[in-house]
Amino acid sequence: MKHIITIFAVLLFAATTALAGGPNTYQVTGPVLEVKGDIIVVQKGKDKWEIARDKDTKVTVEPKVGDKVTIHYQMNATDIEVKGEAKKK
Repeated sequence: MKHIITIFAVLLFAATTALAGGPNTYQVTGPVLEVKGDIIVVQKGKDKWEIARDKDTKVTVEPKVGDKVTIHYQMNATDIEVKGEAKKK
């Protein structure tokens, strides 16, 4: 019986993950360097990550400079420009 419940739980998790679809979610963790309006800048290693946020961004406590944060984000295209037609065989 335990095996059946475990298998059911695994299948349920796999089904929900598969149905979620949509773009992948990524994350970056580091100290906040700057918070300005709709942008937050985070240090990751030697790189500075500038990430946009909007009214729909979920924030538990407003971050301030020096706070260590983890930001979850998705990559979305803002526009696509075709530079040339694909070569035909």
